[in-house]
Amino acid sequence: MAFSITEWYNDKLEGEVILNFNGSITPDLITEALDTIENSLNLKNEKNKIRKKVYNVFVECLQNLYHHVDKAPVELIDNQENNFGVIILSKDGSFYRISTGNFVDKSKINVIKDRIDQVNSLSDKEIKMLYLDIMSNGEFSDKGGGGLGMLDIVRKTGNKLEYYFYKYNDSHIFFSLDVYIS
Repeated sequence: MAFSITEWYNDKLEGEVILNFNGSITPDLITEALDTIENSLNLKNEKNKIRKKVYNVFVECLQNLYHHVDKAPVELIDNQENNFGVIILSKDGSFYRISTGNFVDKSKINVIKDRIDQVNSLSDKEIKMLYLDIMSNGEFSDKGGGGLGMLDIVRKTGNKLEYYFYKYNDSHIFFSLDVYIS
């Protein structure tokens, strides 16, 4: 059975959805999304520590989408959606879930998988040490970061990253990432 973005999207709309978006990831969208979740978390009278954690991790997930999204397959692109991505924030019981999805070139799968597996294999102490090491070395990637995104998410949440690669066509893979915040 072929991968369906619509089915994936609908499956992610579990629990109490605070924000969901699919389309072009732009600076204006990022500003609007951050305002929306900040207001929603304030209305829920969520503890300050949880609000701050959800907000900061959401920012990191949005930045990852904005900086690392590859061009979507031609049949999905209109003039507005050449930076196609999906982000959903929901509360399900005692945890928040941030789900992101975007297209990546097939050639990048191993790099992404290796990076996430490396981060997921580290202990809390190792994560902290690696984070401090990267912060102190002052080196930045071509995307402007020091490779901290996924490491910072795991550091802040204390949870492993869940990810999946879905074959869309011969050159495009849909990359799905789930982050849990308790």
